[in-house]
Amino acid sequence: MPIRAVLWDIDDTLFDYTGADTAGLARRLAEEGLAERYGSPEKALALWREATARHWERFAVGEVTFQGQRRDRVRDFLGEPAMGDEGADAWFDRYVEHYKAAWTVFPDVVPALDALAGRYRHGVLSNSSSANQDPKLRALGLRERFEVLVCAAELGVSKPEEAAFHAACGALGLPPGDVAYVGDQPEIDARGARDAGMTAVWLDRGGDRGPAPAGVHRIEGLAQLPEVLAGDTRFGARSAIR
Repeated sequence: MPIRAVLWDIDDTLFDYTGADTAGLARRLAEEGLAERYGSPEKALALWREATARHWERFAVGEVTFQGQRRDRVRDFLGEPAMGDEGADAWFDRYVEHYKAAWTVFPDVVPALDALAGRYRHGVLSNSSSANQDPKLRALGLRERFEVLVCAAELGVSKPEEAAFHAACGALGLPPGDVAYVGDQPEIDARGARDAGMTAVWLDRGGDRGPAPAGVHRIEGLAQLPEVLAGDTRFGARSAIR
């Protein structure tokens, strides 16, 4: 069955989230005089990302609100569990200002979208909120590229649950077999899309994160994507289904 549409992840797929997160956190810590507190920028970022993952999981299973997980990330990272909501919100808001200043699209994104324009429909499925991702896509000049934007916060279910992928396919009015999903996470994105009956494409930028899950296409850059969607995966080593 030919692919008729592509659903995309946003963070670290279209948008350099890791780069912006790294820069935003470093500037926030420098602003507070905390740059040396964690030993190195790399160690600080690792702790921040661990707190992000931990509290996002709580949000994903309904234990805390979207805003609540942000507040708890700050409290956890700073080691200040008694910090009030107002203080946590203010700290996070300042981080966001620095984070937004570092927003950028990966250089292969626009060429890939241009190459696929007119041949496939496009949408987004993100494990975030529309209130967060819609302004981001608009600021990056990408929002008009996508027919639909589907986010976990509004759905009440997140990737890798099949229901999240099926909801995004439903928003396009297409069955999963007609849709490909492109994302940077081999389990959350690729395996989840595969299990939902979609063509799963794992974007492994750098090509050093190990083999792909069975039944998943692995690419190292978006220039390889058109051939995958057309059914020809003979574009180089370690790019075919594995």
